[in-house]
Amino acid sequence: MGRAVDQVSDAPIAFRLLYWFMRLLVWLFFRDIEVVGLENVPSDRGGVVVSWHPNGLIDPGLIITSLPRRIVFGARAGLFRYPLLGALIRNIGTVPVRLKENSSPEERRRANESSLNQLAQAVAHGHLTALFPEGISHDAPHPMELRTGAARLYYQARSLQPDGALPPVIIPVGLHYDQKKVFRSRALVRFHPPMEIPKSLDVKPDLDEPEPETRERSKALTAEIGRVLHDVVLATEDWKTHELLSRARTLMRAESAARHGRDPGPIRFSDMAKGFARVRAGYLARRKTDPEAVEKLKGRLNKYNSAMIKLGLEDHELDRNPKLVSPWISLAAQLLLVFLLMPPLLLFGYIVNGPTALALLGLARAAGKTEKDVATIKVLCGAVLFPATWVGLGFLGGMGYLELRSHFPRLPDTAVLHGILLAFLAAGSGVLALRWLTLARQTIRSVRVRMVRMSRRDVLARLRADRAELHKTLMELRRGLDLREGSRFPPPKAAHVAA
Repeated sequence: MGRAVDQVSDAPIAFRLLYWFMRLLVWLFFRDIEVVGLENVPSDRGGVVVSWHPNGLIDPGLIITSLPRRIVFGARAGLFRYPLLGALIRNIGTVPVRLKENSSPEERRRANESSLNQLAQAVAHGHLTALFPEGISHDAPHPMELRTGAARLYYQARSLQPDGALPPVIIPVGLHYDQKKVFRSRALVRFHPPMEIPKSLDVKPDLDEPEPETRERSKALTAEIGRVLHDVVLATEDWKTHELLSRARTLMRAESAARHGRDPGPIRFSDMAKGFARVRAGYLARRKTDPEAVEKLKGRLNKYNSAMIKLGLEDHELDRNPKLVSPWISLAAQLLLVFLLMPPLLLFGYIVNGPTALALLGLARAAGKTEKDVATIKVLCGAVLFPATWVGLGFLGGMGYLELRSHFPRLPDTAVLHGILLAFLAAGSGVLALRWLTLARQTIRSVRVRMVRMSRRDVLARLRADRAELHKTLMELRRGLDLREGSRFPPPKAAHVAA
């Protein structure tokens, strides 16, 4: 890909500072972030990045830090009233967007037209902007009702372009989280190819086009955006269906590995999404041609899924025990290492960081009204509370050393050095303590799974048989379908459009 017209390295200093700060935050919060499809983002024109909005401020943070190009965002106007935050987002070129509250319809219309025009000017001049057409963040497994702002912005940008200029593109983005409110989980950001806009909608409007005509065309393009977003985010009608399709993916993979006598091994999040897309595509296709068979299969899947959840097993654990930390040590040696040798070394980290972590967890649970708010609160508040804890400990350590030196004057004058070292020790021990917690959970689970496999052999044999039968049925249902690209199938339901 050629040089972008607005690379991050060319952006104002305020944007670069925010960019690297947000990269640090998302790197700390997520264990793994996969970004795929950057080759689909053109460098020779502007565009509108559209995404669903399942995870609060985490969503724009991932988009900003995944793209090598600067993005011009719109933000709720109330955010500009906060002294530090307002100054920061204003300096990076964020455009204020007025929502419905405390304003007349005419005031809202004028304010939104002004915001729309500023964003459209940026797109017309070759920049990228990002919008969440739903207008709100949510916890549903599918996009909510779409607003027409993204479509109106697109047409406004096209109308402002000179004749002969390359038209802007609409780039759909899939944001996927395996456990979106859990610290150190995984995320996938997938940039899909620019939308193929239907010929009837692929037009450059006149600046003085009548409003009714603009409104109808924007509603039609918004419906098209909604259709694409349903596919891009792998939407399902409810979370139960999503859970069953996920189970179908994992049991297919486990059964295939078992038949070939191999360990399925770890899987990348992007490959999980591809597998889920294929299962979903087959589900949508067969629901049209043979709905009765699909409903019967869902009932069988639900029974198998409930049994697996009750046992607390993954599909491949019907065949083999989970791996240990290292192939060179036994389970007894791992228990000794994790629960006897490591805890004393990490005691300092837990004493220092434990109260802050508990306070942050309580704050997130109390203030997070919905699941998508929890991750936002953890990231933003944790970015303040933990460094404050480390700096505070360093300050107290330095002051304590000064007090000690007042009684023992022969001690070297290194209070500042002691304070800095103590702060770094607090941060480092906190990271190690977090790693130990992960190892402890894995070890406990390894023991529990082994106990289940030894004590419930008859149940596991029955579940292996059920898994084989479900695999056979799924293979029969997919016969004749081309599932290499899940996006070739329509969404599970029509997208709603708000004028």
